[in-house]
Amino acid sequence: MKIGINLYLWADDMHDGLMPVLEKLKKIGYDGVEVPIFDLDQAKWKTWAKRLDDLGLDRTANTVIAPEHNPVSADPKTRAAAYQHMQRVVDSCATVGSSILCGPHQVALGVFTGRGATEDEWKRSVEHLRRVAEYAEPSGVVLAEEVVNRFELYHVNTLDQGIRLVDEVDHPSCKLHLDTFHAHIEEKNTGDAIRRAGDRIAHVHISENDRGVPGSGSVAWDGAFDALRDTGYNGWLTVEAFGNFLPNLAAATKIWRPLFDSEEQLAAEAHAFLIDKTARR
Repeated sequence: MKIGINLYLWADDMHDGLMPVLEKLKKIGYDGVEVPIFDLDQAKWKTWAKRLDDLGLDRTANTVIAPEHNPVSADPKTRAAAYQHMQRVVDSCATVGSSILCGPHQVALGVFTGRGATEDEWKRSVEHLRRVAEYAEPSGVVLAEEVVNRFELYHVNTLDQGIRLVDEVDHPSCKLHLDTFHAHIEEKNTGDAIRRAGDRIAHVHISENDRGVPGSGSVAWDGAFDALRDTGYNGWLTVEAFGNFLPNLAAATKIWRPLFDSEEQLAAEAHAFLIDKTARR
């Protein structure tokens, strides 16, 4: 397995000021980083691919969907825009050198209707993801569809719902993204849910129940790691934590108080935590 960390801890866009951070992450021992893909300038991602290669850092990629690109919209123009947007995101992902595009792409983030997904919305989501997966396959990019808690999405909140989603998409380039923070909220037993999902899981976010330092809270870590071992998971373990100094991310993640002493301290402790947990298995 590879150990990574999501750069949302520092930024929601790649900029030159991240270079010292990336150098520190390499020194800590991280195999790679997860880059946020919102800017769709291919030249920018080509530049960052070289920079990350020069640092010896592999990468995964993450994005979320805005309301104007909602793939389950009843408006055909919005759905067409959703597909076109995801084509450009996949292209950016491939250009930066990531084979994983994770996050919830099956519906717009934070958009609610006051009810669960209708059958029409579900079908639109499945059809959209299948088209995107077909587009992504030649580039070697796999969609890892994140299972997100009910307070942030209304579409796919549990791994069992995720299983249904990827099974209906029925394409090898569409898999599941497990996040331990969301699973801690929604699953009756995270380990059992992971075992049911099995090899559908293509990406894992390691995130504590308060989004702070992994291992410092109440997530059932041993059950999750045991289940990942049992399923033969051998992909990324990517730390995802959030601070409160970036207004946009703090507002989106509802982080209103400091959860750690410094970003570097969190990164170091999280890496040590993952080394310990994986070594025991």
